Amino acid sequence: MKRRALLLCVVILIQLFVTGCWSRRELNDLAIAVGIGIDKIGDQYQVSAQVVLPSQIAGSKGGSPQSPVNLYKATGNTVYEALRKITTLSPRKIYISHLRILVLGEDLAKEGISSVLDFMSRDTDTRNDYFIVVAKDTKAEDTLKILTSLEKIPAVRLFSSLETSEKQWAPTSTVTLGTLITELVSKGKNPVLTGVVINGNVDVGQTQKNVETVDSPTELKYSGLAVFKEDKLIGWLNPEESKVYNYLTNKVKSTVFYIQCPEGKKVSLDVFEAHSKIKGSMHNDNPEISIEQHIESDIGEVQCRNLDLTNPKTITELEQIANQKVVHLFETTIKKVQQEFKSDIFGFGEVIHRSNPQAWKKLKDNWDQTFVNLPVSVKTDIKIRQLGKVTNSFLEEMK
Repeated sequence: MKRRALLLCVVILIQLFVTGCWSRRELNDLAIAVGIGIDKIGDQYQVSAQVVLPSQIAGSKGGSPQSPVNLYKATGNTVYEALRKITTLSPRKIYISHLRILVLGEDLAKEGISSVLDFMSRDTDTRNDYFIVVAKDTKAEDTLKILTSLEKIPAVRLFSSLETSEKQWAPTSTVTLGTLITELVSKGKNPVLTGVVINGNVDVGQTQKNVETVDSPTELKYSGLAVFKEDKLIGWLNPEESKVYNYLTNKVKSTVFYIQCPEGKKVSLDVFEAHSKIKGSMHNDNPEISIEQHIESDIGEVQCRNLDLTNPKTITELEQIANQKVVHLFETTIKKVQQEFKSDIFGFGEVIHRSNPQAWKKLKDNWDQTFVNLPVSVKTDIKIRQLGKVTNSFLEEMK
């Protein structure tokens, strides 16, 4: 009996201290935000929240069609203040635990993003698995207004499209909050973020008409990488240059590029594996970087008539052409980043740090100046493995 009484007391005490519902939030009291946009308006921050309408997502029948999301916005002296002020417009508290995309306005990015990121890293409601992008040539607010087809929720569409684009095309890069903060505090690498642009008219894009036609008049599109120096946006890489960044940071999982055959037409190569090995060394007390880029590819398309792909010499020639093109692209992109942006986005400083910690202690305080004239050598090894279902193109047989 004493043992049972003791066990009963323990159970009662556990129930007193372990309560499962103390922090519960009723779904009916929350507005679930899947996209947040932050812009700088004068000296204040404007926060825009894209909120899901569950009734529209569930596909309720009857009545006139409504947008699957609402956009609420407010301005404040801080990001946190602006977010709370949205409650003057929304009947529910903005809940950001399910955030999929954080869009930073270009003007804000040029002034500096570190101050707005403190709230996102400090807030206990948020997870760190959402992506961060920069609104290129527009405001973050406008990107969250555009309605999208195929995926009803625009913020989810932005998340999925960026994830797919990085895996299949490669000029884009998925960046989470943790990665961005790590690169901001590192002396050996500056961050990049993918840019999102609006193709078309914003006023049309935010209406139901934008998703009622086969070809939407207004689209959201990812385009290039934003280059940062510390926490400030200083310029943009075009899609080809953005691919080089992803090659050098080993983010390329699959992509396509073309080379020209001797007659001037094109051959597409399907890259299915890529690995970059970057080494740092010191020569006469000066740092140097060497890059070895390995690429495995298949023939994806042939536009040339007189190309004998059954001949091993032809494959070797195509590999040589591909190597020359990629080396040139790497060298011109690295030189542009060094001379125009003067920002080490490739992490060459971290490579020197790992290879020679003692030398890095002397270099790190003036690394931006050293990076500008840093000697970089590039070697590539591109292999063509398979030709597809056919060998020589039927174009050879055409008169």
